[in-house]
Amino acid sequence: MEFDTWFNKQDRLVKIILLIIPFVGWVVEILVRLSALLRKTSTTNILGFVLFLVLGGFWIPTLIDLIYFIVKDQFLLLE
Repeated sequence: MEFDTWFNKQDRLVKIILLIIPFVGWVVEILVRLSALLRKTSTTNILGFVLFLVLGGFWIPTLIDLIYFIVKDQFLLLE
């Protein structure tokens, strides 16, 4: 599964638009995190995947992650 590499190849504006759409953003984020977790199993990736799988449906963690993504161009708790 190489969804994270596909996502990282996209234009920055496309990435942000995919993350802003309410349900689509959560699904994209989970797929990116799962893909990164399968490629590189680490405590940070496991923690980030579980945290956003459970709490990602709420808007606050997704908004925090979106702001972090806009500033750093990477997801919070993802290696």
